[in-house]
Amino acid sequence: MKINGKTTTCGLIGNPVEHTLSPVIHNNLAKMLGDNLVYVPFLVENEALEDAVKGGHALHIRGMNVTVPHKSAVIPHLCAIDSLAEKIGAVNTLVYQKDGYKGYNTDMSGLLRAMKTEGIRIKDENVLLLGAGGAARAVAYLCAAEGAKKIYICNRTLQKAEEIAAEIGEQVEGASLVALKYEEMEELTETSFLAIQCTSVGLHPNVSDVVLADGPVYDKIHTGVDLIYRPYETQFMKHVKAHGGKTMNGLKMLLYQGIIAYELWNDCTVSETQADSILQMMKEEMGIYE
Repeated sequence: MKINGKTTTCGLIGNPVEHTLSPVIHNNLAKMLGDNLVYVPFLVENEALEDAVKGGHALHIRGMNVTVPHKSAVIPHLCAIDSLAEKIGAVNTLVYQKDGYKGYNTDMSGLLRAMKTEGIRIKDENVLLLGAGGAARAVAYLCAAEGAKKIYICNRTLQKAEEIAAEIGEQVEGASLVALKYEEMEELTETSFLAIQCTSVGLHPNVSDVVLADGPVYDKIHTGVDLIYRPYETQFMKHVKAHGGKTMNGLKMLLYQGIIAYELWNDCTVSETQADSILQMMKEEMGIYE
């Protein structure tokens, strides 16, 4: 593309940002759609977050994605926040407004959109959530809001799982959430589960690690979703497949959270054909050819 005085800037703030795939998404979308836009990563230390948000606005940066560790810490520095992001308690997308940035959470809408493209539904499903961190909390809200039959939040520390179950139970009327330790999963009477792996266990380079050891529980998992996308197939996914289940990793979630952010920044719609092309580019960037 030709950068000139009319070029719009968007970017990513986080720490670290060196290995992000987001520029692959946004710069190629801009090229496809004919938008005069460039997307770059910005390394932002914790103590510089407020300055980064104010500086971005002063520079008329149209939009920014937010990644770890700033997704919750950025909220006090915004002029407004979308209702979904407020309920989840995390923001990953900033959209330029006259008085500052409005915060959105496109992670969960991106995950939902990704799952739908794979034919994975949440409504009326018994869901196993592995982990009780920020990602698990957000996914628990999504599953409750989408009408999951029952949501089991599984974690080594029961208290954290209990806190999420209580909080989401108050937010979503009629939601059924239960906290339990991993070893208690053997006692569950349901025979079919959608399982969503929400921890960083198994993330590169610790690719042999798995939050849930191989065992009879995997016989009950008809679909296993791992939010991790490096490696492309995690040990959790391998166990699910070995027991006859379907799997999905987090690469499409990353894709669609980026697409939804791009649509917010540019008031446009990205087609599924264009999304598929970007996905292939992301895979090639990771050295995956299939």
